Formats: sequence, structure tokens, C-alpha cells
Amino acid sequence: MTEVLSLKVPASLEQLEQIAAAVEEFGERDSWSPDLIFKVNLVLEELGVNIVKHGVTASFIEIGVSSDAEAIRVVIVDDGPPFDPLTDGPAPHIEDSLQVRPIGGLGIYFVRTLMDELHYSREDGQNRLAMVKRRTETAAADAEQSGAEPA
Repeated sequence: MTEVLSLKVPASLEQLEQIAAAVEEFGERDSWSPDLIFKVNLVLEELGVNIVKHGVTASFIEIGVSSDAEAIRVVIVDDGPPFDPLTDGPAPHIEDSLQVRPIGGLGIYFVRTLMDELHYSREDGQNRLAMVKRRTETAAADAEQSGAEPA
């Protein structure tokens, strides 16, 4: 059975806590691992902060999360200026040493690393980023970290 969470909040840093709390409650209800809840919330926080700080005219952030046995699907929508974080953002400087590396600029890199699929579109004057995190890989990674076999 697919579980669904939908939430639309004003685009402000204060509202990101509401999103995180709703995702945590949703994940716990749907038996997500703590690691999976952390990863989804980290991705949503990074994207939410980017929307608020860089999409200065965005008036809202809307998230949709659906969960089934195979995957978590997350969609984040805002009405800020067109911005495809997958192609329009700066390239991360992960090869540079810490002394030379600029502060910030790794958010989308982390999003790409934590999620299995990312798809951007601009629809009806809104930015839409759809993401998928497969549960099977998460279960295997969690089991590996704990020394157990994946389910």
C-alpha cells in the first residue's frame, strides 16, 4: 500500500522545521529506517534552504512524498524563478583541498549522492524536482553498517 504526505508552506527558513517534522512522523509511521528519514530530511532541508535563499521571490514550498515497499518518491515544488539545480548550479569543488575550496556549493552534490534518481521540470511557472530513493539499497546499506543481512 502506498502512503502519501502532502504539505505546502510559505517559503521561509522557519517553515523548514515543519517540513522536517512532518517527514519524520510520516517515515516513522511507514517504518522507514532512521537513516532513511535522515537522508530524506537532509535533501529536503538543502533544497528548501536553496529555494528560500536563492529563489527570493518564491512564495511557497510544496512537498509530496509517497512511499511503498520499493521506493520513496519525493517531489518539491516552488514558484521561484526558473532554476534547474541539476544543470544551472555551480559545479562542486570536491577535488580541491579544504584550504582552497569555497564555503558552500556542495548541496546539490549531496542531493545527487543521497538520492537514486533526480528529474527537474518547469511546469505552470513552477520549479519541480522529483526524486526517488530506492528502499532496497537503503535496507542493504543499513544492514551492512550494522553487520546484518539485508531483508
